Amino acid sequence: MVLGLLVLGAISWQLNIHVQSGFNAVNFFSYFTNLSNLLAAFVLLIGAARAFGRRPSSPLWDQLRFMSVVNMLIVGIVFALLLRNVDLGSLLPWINVLLHYVMPVAIVADWIVEPPTSKLGSAQLLRMLIVPTLYLAYVLIRGNATGWYPYPFLNPVNVGGYAGVSLYAVGIAVVFGLAGWGLLKVGNGRRVTS
Repeated sequence: MVLGLLVLGAISWQLNIHVQSGFNAVNFFSYFTNLSNLLAAFVLLIGAARAFGRRPSSPLWDQLRFMSVVNMLIVGIVFALLLRNVDLGSLLPWINVLLHYVMPVAIVADWIVEPPTSKLGSAQLLRMLIVPTLYLAYVLIRGNATGWYPYPFLNPVNVGGYAGVSLYAVGIAVVFGLAGWGLLKVGNGRRVTS
């Protein structure tokens, strides 16, 4: 619960800095990092409430947790591989550490320590891919209309046009698929042995 509240506070703080600096609030919420951390914070808070209320898990709850853990693992991987040395503008260092390092580790640890109670399979893996697919479509459509892209590797100008964007998108989709598959294996394996 504490970590979920800390993330909500950090994102609110950074949003305030962002808006006071004259930046667009829609741009702020167009970062996959911010959206994924918000989802993860709500999953942590709802999970804490469910635990205090002794509410049993359900397949729908396990699917939501699965989406959150995959998104956060991707946030950590993409940041480490593609964005670690990118100028983060007005992002406060402690918020950067929280959103890009602490939360991915914490959410994956939560998945391992508290595995899903229902067996997850290819249907859940495919459903998980809906969110990043819709996000990519949103970023490209909005970026084409406004000229602003949240990440340099999604901006056609930076990567040799839409062919370059497509290569990055395919690469990230493969990472999503592999991360999802791995987390399913870990979750199902822990569920069986729990």
